[in-house]
Amino acid sequence: MKTRDIRSCYIGPEISPEQFMSQHYFLYVAQGSIFGYDRDKQYVLKAGESCIIRKNHLARYRKQREKDEFAKVIIAFDETFLREFCEKHRPGTPAFTSTNAFIQLKRSPLILDFLHSLGPWRNIVGKSDDTNPDRKREELLTILLRSRPELAGVFFDFGAPQKIDLEAFMNQNYKFNVSIERFAFLTGRSRSAFKRDFKQVFNDTPSHWLIQRRLEEAHFLLEKKKTRTSDVYQEVGFEDLSHFSFAFKKRYGYSPVELQRQKNR
Repeated sequence: MKTRDIRSCYIGPEISPEQFMSQHYFLYVAQGSIFGYDRDKQYVLKAGESCIIRKNHLARYRKQREKDEFAKVIIAFDETFLREFCEKHRPGTPAFTSTNAFIQLKRSPLILDFLHSLGPWRNIVGKSDDTNPDRKREELLTILLRSRPELAGVFFDFGAPQKIDLEAFMNQNYKFNVSIERFAFLTGRSRSAFKRDFKQVFNDTPSHWLIQRRLEEAHFLLEKKKTRTSDVYQEVGFEDLSHFSFAFKKRYGYSPVELQRQKNR
């Protein structure tokens, strides 16, 4: 299968723009590269490679074009679809011990044949207009489970996150740009319980603590690592450059650009 056959393809429910994965995704890079990050490690996905991005995990990725072009295939496995598949096929649910958000898959002729069969979806950006997109999702999921049966422990785990150590989790994940509700859910708490426990642990509100912690990391990256301002603000979890610059100057008395100028003298 030639990578130029696919421009962009997406099958399944709407993708959330958040860095919180609300459902499982199959991701295939047809052209270019993708650099992924979760709290544990960084990943590189090159043309011809694929992975699973796991539900209920924090993750982000950026694309790198090849000769000014980038192409991918994303197929979402939402809980409703997975429950119906589980009811129909009764797969086992072996344990899956890795906590990584990205599960990289080996190159497989079966996956390539499946992608080649997506003729009706080629060059389509957005939802498939096929009358039965679940048929294609079921086909892919069957291929994945045959090649890696342990993935059943990922796809068919429908439980919510359990209550975990809040301090350790926040210190590991503060750079992800998600809502307080998402942080509460991932630590196994209601929003009110999360805010109460957060106050006991950090003696601060979640919103204020997140901004200050991100600014500290940004200052370190700008001063010690000489990272560009245009890269830093996204890396530490700010939504836009203007908000980051305003908050940074309010905290330190000088802007990120002024700090960079001082370090470059």
